[in-house]
Amino acid sequence: MASTLHFELVTPEKLVRSDDVHMVVVPGAEGDFGVLAGHSPLMSTVRDGDLSIYKSEGAAPEKIRIEGGFAEVNDKGLTVLAEKAGE
Repeated sequence: MASTLHFELVTPEKLVRSDDVHMVVVPGAEGDFGVLAGHSPLMSTVRDGDLSIYKSEGAAPEKIRIEGGFAEVNDKGLTVLAEKAGE
């Protein structure tokens, strides 16, 4: 299992972020969920809220506000397709 998770945050306008990180906590429609490297594949709608991005284990999270969209976890990592994203 890989020790880092490839994470991408995309809006209709641009690629907001593409990075290898430790963990991302996503504001899912049915509750927040954390994604680490090796996570099982899933697809979820996301609600308005903050993505919490942990660059390394034990690091303070970086927060990015998102509005609506989808999150997909697959063997390549986590992609969040947000209607809007801003810091």
